[in-house]
Amino acid sequence: MKELALWNYADWAAVVASVTLLAFLVVGAWVLRSPKPEVFGHPKGLYMLFFAEMWERFSFYGMKALLVLYLTQHWQYLDGEAVVIVGAYGSLVYITPVLGGWIADNYLGQRKAVAFGAILLTIGHFFMAFEGDGSGYQNDPVLNVFWLALAFIIVGSGFLKANISVLVGQLYSRTDERRDSAYTIFYMGINLGALAGILIAAYIGETTGSWAYGFGLAGLGMLLGLIVFVIGKPLLLGNGEPPVPAKLKEKVVGIRLEPLLYGVGLVGVAAIWLLIQYRDLVGAMLMISGIILLAYVLFLALYELDDEAGTKSARTTQNLFRSGVGLLLLTALLIIIRGAGASLEAVPAFGATLARLSAILSEPNGFWVLLALAGFAVAILVVTCVIEARKHANPARDRVFAMIFFILLMPLFWGLFEQAAGSMNLFTLNYVDRDGIPATFFQSLNSIFIILLAPLFAIGWQWLSRRGAEPSTPAKMGLGILQMGLAFVLLVYGADLFSVARVVDGELVLLMPVFFLFVFYFFSTTGELSLSPVGLSAMNRLSEKHMASLMMAAFFFGIAGGNYVAGALGSIMGSGAGGDMTRDGALDVYWVMGWVAINVGIFVVVVSPLVKKLMHLDRLRDDNVSDDLLGQGEVAEPSAGGVAPETRPAE
Repeated sequence: MKELALWNYADWAAVVASVTLLAFLVVGAWVLRSPKPEVFGHPKGLYMLFFAEMWERFSFYGMKALLVLYLTQHWQYLDGEAVVIVGAYGSLVYITPVLGGWIADNYLGQRKAVAFGAILLTIGHFFMAFEGDGSGYQNDPVLNVFWLALAFIIVGSGFLKANISVLVGQLYSRTDERRDSAYTIFYMGINLGALAGILIAAYIGETTGSWAYGFGLAGLGMLLGLIVFVIGKPLLLGNGEPPVPAKLKEKVVGIRLEPLLYGVGLVGVAAIWLLIQYRDLVGAMLMISGIILLAYVLFLALYELDDEAGTKSARTTQNLFRSGVGLLLLTALLIIIRGAGASLEAVPAFGATLARLSAILSEPNGFWVLLALAGFAVAILVVTCVIEARKHANPARDRVFAMIFFILLMPLFWGLFEQAAGSMNLFTLNYVDRDGIPATFFQSLNSIFIILLAPLFAIGWQWLSRRGAEPSTPAKMGLGILQMGLAFVLLVYGADLFSVARVVDGELVLLMPVFFLFVFYFFSTTGELSLSPVGLSAMNRLSEKHMASLMMAAFFFGIAGGNYVAGALGSIMGSGAGGDMTRDGALDVYWVMGWVAINVGIFVVVVSPLVKKLMHLDRLRDDNVSDDLLGQGEVAEPSAGGVAPETRPAE
């Protein structure tokens, strides 16, 4: 234990976070023990969910902040390999809530799904505490336990995150005016947990030299969340139960359906355990399944949605559409072959041929051939859409066009935003003048800025709306991407012009002033607040009722793709692909990323009137539904999968 006089900022921050967390727990215990059914104007079930989710976010963000450092410093992965693993992990975390939500809606109900997810998460976080002997990933068999831990966390997140937000809404009637403030309280718990997890669990893991303490504390937090949720079941007032309880008792292949569904979850853990070890498979899966998902959505929009007269398309362009999708899938397959390289020689029968094809595609001309094929395929699909749009008006179809446009923006924005947990964490560790503050601490800035700025954004949008000056949904999203790009450009500007030379471990290193790290997280957070809640709201608002879940799944799939893109971009910041990060390599990539995002953001703002026209807001039924999701306008969550509260009900 350090003497008090030797405490630095990090020590004090961890203690203050611990005391604050303890104070919340004391108040929470008093609230939950109150004999009254409601406290501070809200049902006690809200506070139970608040604390359960707070501990879940404590564990999730505490672990996430440590992950890339754990991979590089303990398992001895190169920086590029480590950020690819973090990206693959993040992408899978965003895919599984779609499946977890579907299982809960149709079979388990939200309460059972959340409890099962919490159990899986608790197991996963405690498995993270097994460090092995420290000899590195190539020599230590305990690495398999690490992969298993990630698999449990990924599947557990899928069951929990998809459903706990829904439980909040179920405590209130659709016309209850307290719903907005309820979600505000709930998201305060989310951000408090995220902030405390980084300042306490990550602090312990990074500064004590024993990763097991940090991960173990995160696991303890998840266990506390599970205990709170189980004990607090009566406070849910019967909400979140299975839609058809009798169905869970029916037998399928001789096994009751409920334990069979839990078994499916465990099979999912085994599948993810294998998948996370082969990151290239994750990328290939995302690319192929993403094309299929968006093609299916576009097919429904073009040929299955009725226009206002109740008629469907004559399908005269269907063959043209299929040829575009087929060419796009072929291009994706060629891209996968290109990336597989010499490893294809092990494929039976055609291995040598595929390896030669990979070598040809890897040449400079091969890149341009693939780009031309992809461009031609997209052009065919665009022409198909234009032909169908000119044949007859269909607002529902046009809204799907707008939503696909929003979905295609997700990989770019989140590919940049999620650098925070990967490459930016490493850049902060090695090339920022931190004055002894742990590198993981700076990831807490996102939560701090969200708590401070989200209410201002909500008030600001409303103030502009009353004056007829509120930007449209696509314009807001374009501004979000532009701000994300500005965050990187200003970071590189600060690193290039204001870095100072310091001797670190006997070497002279240029270190960027920490001020520019604050600037980076400020603009990345304002970008998130401009894009994320607005995008979620648009998907809920514009979707036809029978396509709502599908469109939300596609939206989260886009975010999953962004996480994978983040890992891929982070892997090219060294002397070679997958190698250790270099200062110049990182700054060069950040500079390009920043200007690409700024230009894309400007483009989105410029075309926003056209996209807004496709949304046909003036012809929406129940058009008095708010453009903000319940609670999201007040306090948003730092990017987490499965968060999709209901929209404000019609008046």
